[in-house]
Amino acid sequence: MTPKPVRRIFLLRHAKSDWGDAGREDHDRDLSARGRDATGRMATYCRRAGIAPALILCSTATRARETLALVLPGLIPPGRVEYEDKLYLAEAERLLRRLQALDDDDPSVMVVGHNPGFHALAAALVGDGDPSDLQRLRQKFPTGALAEIEAPIQRWRDLEAGENRLARFIVPRELP
Repeated sequence: MTPKPVRRIFLLRHAKSDWGDAGREDHDRDLSARGRDATGRMATYCRRAGIAPALILCSTATRARETLALVLPGLIPPGRVEYEDKLYLAEAERLLRRLQALDDDDPSVMVVGHNPGFHALAAALVGDGDPSDLQRLRQKFPTGALAEIEAPIQRWRDLEAGENRLARFIVPRELP
């Protein structure tokens, strides 16, 4: 029996944002200095780990776009990028539907977005993986964190909760 292909999902939560300007709309908040530093470390990690999604979907929020801009040099070769308003603060169900609607020609996707949707989606999707990583993921999906999920599916529309494996869960504060 031929094994199913593995599609990869990279969920990258935006890095720490700046709350210094109380008058600024949430959508327009920039990254903090701490967030920019963490994102630089994540870019280095991605380059060393060979992470190179075919497609990158990014929320239009400023902090998500800035996170992607700083991580993009670490994605070699960089995938094509699409910015989507509907990813801004999207709930897990909307995110799952978006993944299920992907073109089957794309074997991998990175989504750059927000909690609580990312945390709920990642926790729902994974049913297997390193027990320590699974426990950490289920407890919290911190700013700047990256979850890599392996989905053993032929078509994106077949993506279901609990049927996938958490390949890695990387938190910026754990990176050198």
